Formats: sequence, structure tokens, C-alpha cells
Amino acid sequence: MERAYIPGAIARQPWGVILPLGLLVTFGCAVLYSAAGGHFQPWALTHGVRFVVFLAMAMLIARIPQTLFRHAALPVYGVLCVLLVLVELLGRVGGGSQRWLNLGFMQLQPSELMKPGIVLVLAWFYSVLPAPEIKTWRAIGPAVLLLGLPAGLVMLQPDLGTGLAISFGAVVVMFLAGLPLRLFLGGVVAVAVAAPLAFFTLLHDYQRKRVLVFLDPESDPLGSGYHITQSKIAIGSGGLVGKGFGQGSQSHLDYLPEAHTDFVFATMAEEWGMLGGLFVLTIFALILSWGLRVAQRAPDRFSRLLAAGMVTTIFFYVCINLMMVMGLAPVVGIPLPFVSHGGSSMMTNMICIGTIMAVDRWSRLQPAGLR
Repeated sequence: MERAYIPGAIARQPWGVILPLGLLVTFGCAVLYSAAGGHFQPWALTHGVRFVVFLAMAMLIARIPQTLFRHAALPVYGVLCVLLVLVELLGRVGGGSQRWLNLGFMQLQPSELMKPGIVLVLAWFYSVLPAPEIKTWRAIGPAVLLLGLPAGLVMLQPDLGTGLAISFGAVVVMFLAGLPLRLFLGGVVAVAVAAPLAFFTLLHDYQRKRVLVFLDPESDPLGSGYHITQSKIAIGSGGLVGKGFGQGSQSHLDYLPEAHTDFVFATMAEEWGMLGGLFVLTIFALILSWGLRVAQRAPDRFSRLLAAGMVTTIFFYVCINLMMVMGLAPVVGIPLPFVSHGGSSMMTNMICIGTIMAVDRWSRLQPAGLR
């Protein structure tokens, strides 16, 4: 009876994900407010405004029909590849990497948009590929080309973290599409064999240092190992309940680099402790489990691959960032979704959320007997 008083357009919204997202972003704003020394600018207010804007964008994406998603897959992929080429030609250099295009009103990082872009185009590819060919090379050759072009362009920037994120999402879609397991096992063996060679020939000096520091952070505590060392100090000093809101010494005294972006979890853990960390993990678990449920009940192959790939993209962000700040993975510059300050990251993750919301809507519109 109570739902009769709620407008249908509001009742149909996926509040099971919108509310957890709102809680997580609000908590992120509080962390960014503290990191700025008790000021809403330059991070907390901007972070909240971006979320509202991109949530509206996600709701618009959720209204897009499946046919339009299918028809847009290749054109979107092509436009993103062109933007990656323009980054090489005209991109702004920052932090030793050439990753951004200056659009006047914002700095756009096209490589971020390629994360959902590669999932979209591969979901489309495997949805139009005849089922008998999924076990043949026709299923792997075009997919490798579709992945290789943007991944190679991103690696040239150089941006190892984003290149790995794009590759991870693509490989998961290929696996879920039903490619033979032997191909993935062979890929693992090939990577294991090629890794030592790539380490000495393809990686830049700073990237090799990051790997060596990951293996032995104490080897250069004031240089390449500084980020990881200070991050672990911040997390460990938070204890169970933290030092208190606004009382974090590592971030406020500028010991912790990138306290508002890549290492925002360490900033949070110092002030909110293990309980704050468990809160963040619980919210992410709710968001990811919602996405997996949507993928499981998706009405067709394209929808399942699309939703699962978008969930994987968000998961990769979360997993690698948390491992990085705790010293369990090399520092690769991947922000924590919905908590770290950053427009491109927020936009990418909200595109993923909006796409999953769209698949959820297609499932509800599809008659049960035709699923």
C-alpha cells in the first residue's frame, strides 16, 4: 500500500545500488574534507558535485535501449582509439606521462574511457559471433586485435596500470564468452616466460623501480619506496577505531603522498581505523554483488557479457588500489572508486554503473518466458 504513494519513476530506480553509492561517496567527501585540512575545497565539494552529475548521467545511460548499445559499440571504440592517438600527438604531459587531452572545460583521460569501451565492443563481438566458432581462432584473433590497439597506445603514454586494467576487463569477457581454457593457460605460460624479458626491455626505469620496491620496500625508504612505506605506516597507526576525524598525522603533515587520490584509503584508515576499512569493503561488496546478480539474470549473451565486464572493471579498480596501498602490489596509480578525488575515474565508474543499470532494466522489460 505504501508504494502507491511513491511515483513509479522513483520506485523503479535501483535503490539497492544508489543508496550504497551515496553512502560511499559521502564518506569519501568526509575523508577528502579532512585531507584538505578541514576545507570543502579543493576536493570534497568537487567530489560530491561530480557524483551528482555523473549519477544523473548513469540514470540516462540506464534508459538507453539495447539496440543502441549494440549499434554504438564499434563507433564508440573507434572514437576512443582516435582520442588515444590524439593523446600521443597533442596530449598534456603530467607526472612524466602523456595521458590527458585539454578540452578547455576539463582534462579528459581517454584511456579511462577505454576500460568500459573495450568491454562494450567485445561483448558485441561475441554476441554476433556464431556459437560454433567460439572454439576456433576466429573467436580469438579479432578480439586480440581489438584489445591490442588501445592497450598498446596506453602503454606508450606510458600508463602500465590503465593498460593492465583494459587488458583485465577484456580477458574476463573473453573467458566468460566461452573461449577454450587452454588458450588462457597458454597465455599465462607465455606471460611468465616473457615477463623477465619485458622487465628489462619494455618497462621504463621508474616502472622497474616500482616492481623492485614492491619486492623490498625497505631498499629505498626515502625514494621509490616512500609511498608504500608511508601508506603502511598510516594504515597501521589507525588501529581498530582510528585516530579520529581530522586527526591523521601522515596526511596532514604531508608525509603521505597523493593522500586525496591513489592513497586515499590510507588517509581514511589512519583516521577511521579498521572499522572504517570494513565499512568501505562492505559497501563495495554490496555494489559488486548487485552487479553480479544483474549479470546472472541478464536476458541474453550480449547483456550478460556487458554487465559482467563492467563489474570486473570496477572490481579491478578496487582490488588493485587496496593491494597497492597495503604493499601487496606495485604502485601503479589506480584510484579507489567513488572515494578518490578524480573526474575521469568517477566518470568511468559511473558509466559502468549506468551500463549495469541498463542491463537490469532490459531484464525487467524482457518477458520471463523469453529469457
